[in-house]
Amino acid sequence: MAEAIALRNVSKRFSGVTVLDEVDLDIPAGSVTVILGPSGSGKSTLLRCINHLEKLDGGTIRIGGELVGYRQKGRALHELGSREVARQRRDVGMVFQQFNLFPHRTVLQNIADAPIRVKKAPRQQALEKARALLQQVGLAGREEEWPQNLSGGQQQRVAIARALAMDPGVLLFDEPTSALDPELVGEVLQVIKQLAHSGITMVIVTHEIGFAREVADNLVFMEGGRIVAAGPTQQVLDDPNNGRVRNFIATVL
Repeated sequence: MAEAIALRNVSKRFSGVTVLDEVDLDIPAGSVTVILGPSGSGKSTLLRCINHLEKLDGGTIRIGGELVGYRQKGRALHELGSREVARQRRDVGMVFQQFNLFPHRTVLQNIADAPIRVKKAPRQQALEKARALLQQVGLAGREEEWPQNLSGGQQQRVAIARALAMDPGVLLFDEPTSALDPELVGEVLQVIKQLAHSGITMVIVTHEIGFAREVADNLVFMEGGRIVAAGPTQQVLDDPNNGRVRNFIATVL
């Protein structure tokens, strides 16, 4: 089931440098939101905070109304233990730039392991679902391959299938095509397009402007740790008053 994401005054610093500067953002349930911006603008850090891979220095993030990574007592926030954080992450899938597949496990094992270990799914059921997901991402028949024998695009499609195996309500993509050779980008974007409007809340950090225009309901443009522009995709991309967005688009097209 898709869930809405709400960020309030989210701040993050690394070694005294502010990477996220009191970010406010609402991501509607079931929507596709693309985050654009120059390198160092805070895009990937924002994603990692949603998944609590990075701790906040200020503010709150809620998914489906539940506080992420913390519990609140009065006005004070207390970080959750690792078990509670792991429970929350079950509903938030993440696809990274570098595919992060286990090299010592087959493609099928990479996909089925988490449902078996974390969700205690029956082994046969998890394997059947993994095969169905491989077919969905166009890799039927590759179940027993080792990840290193696949192309980068194929590995990323396995990574997407692995994230889907946990039935997430939220799916985060951190520049999923940036590590791929140009000729492999399209096959990964096609899989993501097929997932759009499937009911999963999707947040995608990417430089693929054409993809954003085609798939995203909403677009967020970040710079210097702040949100410079946000709204319906066409409105943000075509706003004649936002020169910063126009200049960025011109540099990446």
